[in-house]
Amino acid sequence: MTIFDEFKKFISRGNVLQLAVGVVIGAAFGKITTALTESVLMPFIGWLFGAVDFSNWFILLGSIPEGYTGSTTNYAELKEAGVAMIGYGDLLTQMVNFLILAFALFMLIKGVNKVLDAIEEDKKAGENSSENEKVPTDPQLDVLRDIRKELKGLREAQSG
Repeated sequence: MTIFDEFKKFISRGNVLQLAVGVVIGAAFGKITTALTESVLMPFIGWLFGAVDFSNWFILLGSIPEGYTGSTTNYAELKEAGVAMIGYGDLLTQMVNFLILAFALFMLIKGVNKVLDAIEEDKKAGENSSENEKVPTDPQLDVLRDIRKELKGLREAQSG
């Protein structure tokens, strides 16, 4: 078996494909979160605290190069000019992004867990899960349950 064949076998496994899909969806969700933070929440928070733009909160560490003609209060322009700075406003924005993303994931997991708990309760309520439309079931397990029931009936008939 060549390395290419081994790689093809590895990549075709379900877990790898599911992980790849999760990464792509996560990247898209991250962009949505960034847009929500930068375009909606941060301007609102800035307005709430007096028209403050967090992106321009920084501490200047180095000197501004001679011949620089841009704004001395614009973080992006100064960064492009190569000025050494600590951009704590950008850090604040990224922290808000993280909190929004973490809360959204928390709510998603909470919802999924609620659905899974309801399915488990439905499983416990009935002996044969295949008879309950709400419970996802494996047909092979249902067949094994039927075989077990038949064998149990045969043993009781032989002993009784």
